[in-house]
Amino acid sequence: MAMATVISTSLFSRTYLFRSFSITTTKPHSYHLKASAMEPVSEIKEEGNDEGASVKKKIFVAGATGSTGKRIVEQLLAKGFAVKAGVRDVDKAKSTFPGNNPNLQIVKADVTEGSSKLSEAISDDSEAVICATGFRRSWDLLAPWKVDNFGTVNLVEACRNRGVNRFVLISSILVNGASMGQLFNPAYVFLNLLGLTLIAKLQAEQYIRKSGINYTIIRPGGLKNDPPKGNIVMEPEDTLYEGSISRDQVAEVAVEALLHPESSYKVVEIVARTEAPKRSFEELFGSIKQR
Repeated sequence: MAMATVISTSLFSRTYLFRSFSITTTKPHSYHLKASAMEPVSEIKEEGNDEGASVKKKIFVAGATGSTGKRIVEQLLAKGFAVKAGVRDVDKAKSTFPGNNPNLQIVKADVTEGSSKLSEAISDDSEAVICATGFRRSWDLLAPWKVDNFGTVNLVEACRNRGVNRFVLISSILVNGASMGQLFNPAYVFLNLLGLTLIAKLQAEQYIRKSGINYTIIRPGGLKNDPPKGNIVMEPEDTLYEGSISRDQVAEVAVEALLHPESSYKVVEIVARTEAPKRSFEELFGSIKQR
């Protein structure tokens, strides 16, 4: 499950923290995907097929049964993408996604088991990866590092092994809180009490940015299971330190990142605000400069 589920499995919700405790301070395989917009139902020629048959490439979603991950899968399918759902528990996934959708494939994929197994799960039929993983509550203080840091690194390495050159990560606002002057923001303090969760995620982000892969890192505010209320506000990295957003909108941003080249090589922070004007995703992503 994505970072958003961390606090929902603890004593307080992450949404509550971001709302109430903010401090007011102002390669390459021939299936390689290029850094451009992807068509949701685009087809490519299957290599080595003399008859010229075509196959639909897939979007691999890690953490597909999580609260945010399952919404990403659903929205990808709704837009006509073929999806490969990477999960730890295949039986749970089959109950989460009932029916026999021909565009959905469920595969076992545990990011903590190393890049080799992940590479097998991603295989040669995936053109992009969306990472929506998150650690499960336990007494293991290394859990955030195993999943949110090393697990993400494993996923990046698996992409490099397979020549997959598009990676979307669901992270969190305040990961770089110390540099933002938010070191004593109670949300930043509390989240890092859970095994230095935000620091683990920040280091994973840094690894992605140095990998050479075309990335979009999405940092949402406190995640809500409720339907969207308000429009999406998108800001550059290290800007937002409070606010919340529906998981549905986070999933929407992740999917739209695949469709808009303006999202390439960018870190974006998102919340929802009722007073915010509605803007197109081209405009939202285009307003953020690469760093």
